[in-house]
Amino acid sequence: MMRLVVLLTSALVLAACGDKPQTASGVKSDTASFQGVTGPGNAYNVPGWKPGDKNAWEQQLKTRLQNGQNEYNRVK
Repeated sequence: MMRLVVLLTSALVLAACGDKPQTASGVKSDTASFQGVTGPGNAYNVPGWKPGDKNAWEQQLKTRLQNGQNEYNRVK
């Protein structure tokens, strides 16, 4: 009985060592957020916004916060 407990315990300990490391999948985080992603067909950029325009980026975040993510403004 004791051998079975030791065997199961060692199997569980070794199974925990089999996790693969979780790494970012090709995401570069060495640039500022307002730099954006350039290129044609980028559906995530607001029309009219130019990558690298920090003031416009900050204004868009403030607008998004007030209009879409502020529950006090959404409740009627």
